[in-house]
Amino acid sequence: MDSASHLVRIFNAEFGLGHSVLLVGGASEPLYLPSGEHRQNAEIHFREDFPSSALHELAHWCLAGKKRREQEDYGYWYDAIRDESQQQNFEAVEVRPQSIEWILSVAAGLEFRVSSDNFLIEKLDVKPFRSAVRSAVHAVLKDGLPTIVQRLAVALALEMPAGNLEFANPAHYQRLPAK
Repeated sequence: MDSASHLVRIFNAEFGLGHSVLLVGGASEPLYLPSGEHRQNAEIHFREDFPSSALHELAHWCLAGKKRREQEDYGYWYDAIRDESQQQNFEAVEVRPQSIEWILSVAAGLEFRVSSDNFLIEKLDVKPFRSAVRSAVHAVLKDGLPTIVQRLAVALALEMPAGNLEFANPAHYQRLPAK
């Protein structure tokens, strides 16, 4: 079983029934669909079979509150083409989800890379963003993981083949994340 399939199985077993939500791979683009008249369960779609996409979307789900989970894509906007100012705004809202994604990646025993998700700006300097994500991880660890993140991270650490129960150890987050 590949990593993406493991993630789907673990998340759906741990949260599916209790939260009426399913993690679904194979999408051409990530998308969160709330439950409603056309679907019994909310659905978190991640790109193709990429574990990093699954973990990123799970980070967004973990951070979304009840009201955001009632909206398609949690009510967030997404512009595929961004100038430098728009890129800074994108990175500002992505710092916390990517910090949670990094923690989940360590728990799952998978590699984490920051995603600036912009191929149009030549020579995009991602070092400040990488630093911000690292700082956010340390802040989250210092303040204590949100309960739902802790629960998911433990499930991943216990069930993934290379899972790591030491995911909350700040030593894992000393270097800047890969880009």
